[in-house]
Amino acid sequence: MVITAHFVDLDWKLQKRVINFVQLPSPRTGANIADGILTCLREWEIEDKVFTVSVDNASANDSCIGILKDNFESNGRLVCGGRLFHVRCCAHILNIMVQHGLQQVKGIIEKVHNTVDYLNSSDAHLKRFGEFVSQYNITHRKLVLECKTRWNSTYDMLDSAIKFRLVFPRYALHDRNYTSCPSDAEWGKSFKVA
Repeated sequence: MVITAHFVDLDWKLQKRVINFVQLPSPRTGANIADGILTCLREWEIEDKVFTVSVDNASANDSCIGILKDNFESNGRLVCGGRLFHVRCCAHILNIMVQHGLQQVKGIIEKVHNTVDYLNSSDAHLKRFGEFVSQYNITHRKLVLECKTRWNSTYDMLDSAIKFRLVFPRYALHDRNYTSCPSDAEWGKSFKVA
């Protein structure tokens, strides 16, 4: 677990520092997480300066927050009655929303992913594909493969592949093993996503 502190310095500038890396034993329970955070806060002598804690939406984190809140409340260190103590990680929430949206075009994403993966699997495939790219006078030359755990890389993959949407069907005519060519309707949906 990485513990990051955000604070306002004497010049009223927002600062951000990683203050600890904590090895958590399995199972990673709320109690283990809370103990790791409390130990870190004590080591830094900042347990009385905590205003909020931001974590993702894992159930263990919910129980961790309950333990931390009880601890801070019993020691009289809970600011604003604890109403602002637990702040959900907006990056995690955004990722959940985007992943839900991407599920609506999952089949298209898989086809584009399989296409890029297939073309990148062989220099001969890339060379032949490059010949068709030249025939269409497309100046963009790079296909990007997504990292499935990062939604922004899915966007990058779709954005780069759309530039070659005319080339893929042409390539499919010359390679019977290539079976992942998106249809015109699927490309239309891809435009909306990218």
